[in-house]
Amino acid sequence: MPSYVDIEVSNEVVAKTYEALQLARQNGRIRKGANEVTKSVERGLASFVVVATDVKPEEVVMHLPVLCKQKKIAYTFVPSKLELGKAIGMTVPCAAIAVESAGGAAAAIKEITARIGSPKASAEAPKAAAAEKPKEAKPAEAKKPKEKSEKPKEAKAEAAKPAEAKQ
Repeated sequence: MPSYVDIEVSNEVVAKTYEALQLARQNGRIRKGANEVTKSVERGLASFVVVATDVKPEEVVMHLPVLCKQKKIAYTFVPSKLELGKAIGMTVPCAAIAVESAGGAAAAIKEITARIGSPKASAEAPKAAAAEKPKEAKPAEAKKPKEKSEKPKEAKAEAAKPAEAKQ
């Protein structure tokens, strides 16, 4: 088992995860690949993340569980990146998937998160979190003009002469 896997996932949950991803692909919005998933999680758009455990090198997806914990986004693991790709209609393997809008898969995703015990997140959670934190207006600071502490040109020339004389 890879070092980044911190949740034991049963075969039943894995099968349910693949089904939920198929529904989310049809009616919702998903992001495919480790880079897209990372961006989606960092921006707070993802509501559910699925990571394959057979990714080589591990460093490609190793950061995703930690990032999901920090952002309180539900995540799970599946054993095969090939099956993960097939679940969303791709013909190539896929290391990670982020569900941004669950669509018809909302109930299935809720059930999966309840079974695995990862941080619960609904499709509205990222939007609600953004609404709770209003941006504070910073008072405009008056810019102070820079004080010039330059020596007159004559003083600069005199300071340079002794250095030249020593050489």
